[in-house]
Amino acid sequence: MPLSGRYAIACLILTTPLAAVLFAERDQFPTMGSIESKDPRFDKLVPPSAKLEKLAEGFDWAEGPVWVPAGKYLLFDDIPKNTTFKWKEGQGISVYLKPSGYSGAAKFTGREPGANGLTLDHEGRLLLCQHGDRRVVRQEKDGKLMVIADLYQGKRFNSPNDIVVKSNGDIYFTDPPYGLPKQDDDPAKELSFSGVYRASPKGRVTLLTKELARPNGLAFSPDEKILYVANSEAEKPIVMAYTVKPDGTLGAGKVFFDTTPLAKNNRSGAPDGMKVDIHGNLFTTGPGGVLAVTPDGTYLGTILTGQRTANCNWGDDGSTLYITADKYLCRIRTTTKGNGF
Repeated sequence: MPLSGRYAIACLILTTPLAAVLFAERDQFPTMGSIESKDPRFDKLVPPSAKLEKLAEGFDWAEGPVWVPAGKYLLFDDIPKNTTFKWKEGQGISVYLKPSGYSGAAKFTGREPGANGLTLDHEGRLLLCQHGDRRVVRQEKDGKLMVIADLYQGKRFNSPNDIVVKSNGDIYFTDPPYGLPKQDDDPAKELSFSGVYRASPKGRVTLLTKELARPNGLAFSPDEKILYVANSEAEKPIVMAYTVKPDGTLGAGKVFFDTTPLAKNNRSGAPDGMKVDIHGNLFTTGPGGVLAVTPDGTYLGTILTGQRTANCNWGDDGSTLYITADKYLCRIRTTTKGNGF
């Protein structure tokens, strides 16, 4: 059923002293961070001369960037602010959707009420993982939100976190408890585990695995034979690789990349959002920023943001990597392209 019209889209340009600070449009934005190459192959993906541009700042926790080709703009979330923002070259920041993830009348007592992961389906419609409302929804062309999945075996999800769409239209998403005010100890928690799920476009839900304590970001290999899943658990900050069976369910998983050694270098962050380029390299957030890892699990280097980094996604012609890093929205030009561009 369509959701309430309270979700009307807003297009109000933010100006100081409001939350987000847009840097003046000019030939060059302020820069931040640095590039750390550990393998010559990294230099062919991210040039040593590449600069991490700071597009806007002042967010509480920026997440979920997705490029919208039809409008040539980027959408991303500020989860604590319960808002999805829009950024467009030459126009800057505007509010796209508020509330984005929690529509309840009562005050939300936790830190993360808003939408988290965003993606587009094959018709260009926006899919949102809503923390506070504990569901996956799709925005129709008229702006209304339709519920895709909100229950598993009659029980409410914890707080759907990240999302990806397979070529056949199936929707894969993760469901850790980060959006629940007390997480695992929240009295409203109905499921005893954190799952990875698949939902058909009509909403038929299948549990794929419940072996991870904090399943988070996820991405398919270009041939869709592997599903990468981040585990953001502090004690086990790893990326898993699962074989994808012909019926779309998952086979046995294996540890693809362990970020523990990098975390020991006093770099904050754990595996979170991730994307794959056209060559099958995984770009995953983790300790220090965005890490590049080859399909065989070799670590190539890091785009160091200097911040806890939540997510990334390619946009423009497919070679610009947009990054949400704590209070910042950034971008960097690469010499590879995101898978699907």
